[in-house]
Amino acid sequence: MIELLTANTPNGKKISIMLEEIKYDYKVTKINIDKNEQFSPEFKKISPFSKIPVIIDHDNNQSLFESGAILMYLGEKSGKFYDIKSKIIINQWLMGQMAYVGPMLGQHHQFHHYNPGKSEFGEKRYFKISERIYRELDERLLVSTFLAGQNYTIADIATFPWIARHEWHDIGLKRFKNLTRWYEKISNRKAVQKGYDLLKRGEIIPKP
Repeated sequence: MIELLTANTPNGKKISIMLEEIKYDYKVTKINIDKNEQFSPEFKKISPFSKIPVIIDHDNNQSLFESGAILMYLGEKSGKFYDIKSKIIINQWLMGQMAYVGPMLGQHHQFHHYNPGKSEFGEKRYFKISERIYRELDERLLVSTFLAGQNYTIADIATFPWIARHEWHDIGLKRFKNLTRWYEKISNRKAVQKGYDLLKRGEIIPKP
């Protein structure tokens, strides 16, 4: 059984979506980041940077932090969505999400969604970067069904929850027809719908 320790964030949703996709038995242990529970000594033992998500694989008493590493682990363990023959391209798009898409959209959230009006420079900078990310993903999806090729992989699972916050971004997802096609295709997957509702509160994936 997999225990997922997380908050209801895009990075947490990556893992619940993956667990639903591979049909593993799991339970969610909520970490309340608003109350700084991620900084507790107990949590820091399994997450050195005090970040969520973390999983504990109770079948072999193995814990992992960092969502990209967790997806790779679950992909290898299940043999799904992480084909050994395609690892090089999958890893590139996964690391692109980890190092660029997530962090930059996260900064856009901070300036544009949570703290508007506090920094004109920050708002303009991260809006521009986020718009570029949409365009770059759209360009990739013009020539590829999914991010790492013709098959749905952990790279798509990692990226999807961040684009699912498109209403926060105010960029206009529908302006990008290839990204929208990808988004709608993934949104229709039953496992994605279940995993997106991380805390089982009836949360629904936003429409484009």
